[in-house]
Amino acid sequence: MTGTQADEKAAVTVVKVVDPAPAKEFSSPEAGMRFVAVQFRLQNTGTAPYSDSPSNGAKVIDTQGQQFESTISDTGAGPSFTGTTTIAPGATALGFITFQVPSTSRLAQVQFALDSGFAKDVGQWNLP
Repeated sequence: MTGTQADEKAAVTVVKVVDPAPAKEFSSPEAGMRFVAVQFRLQNTGTAPYSDSPSNGAKVIDTQGQQFESTISDTGAGPSFTGTTTIAPGATALGFITFQVPSTSRLAQVQFALDSGFAKDVGQWNLP
C-alpha cells in the first residue's frame, strides 16, 4: 500500500480477527454492542520512517454495508498499537485495533488505509 507521500509504502496483513473480543477490566462495550479486535501486521517497505496512528485508518463493514470506525477501548485479545506507531524502513509492527459494533451485525470486510485513512490506496479483506 502507498501513503500520501511517495516514500511511504507498507505491506499490510490482517493476521487475526477476534469476534467477539473479550473486554478488559475497565472497558466494556455499550449495551447492545460487542467488541471486535483485528490484528494487523504493518511492514514498512518505503524508504522513510513511517509514523501514524494505525487505528485511525481502519474500519470494519457489516453485510448491510454499515461501516464502523475503531474505538479507543482495548480488549483482552492482545496488545494494541500504541497511539502513535513509528516503523523504520524494513521494520514491522504488530497490533490489534478494536471496534465496537452492534451485537446483531455480521461483519463482512475489514478496510485499512495508511496516513490515518487519508491515503487513497485502501486495502480490503473479506471475512469468512
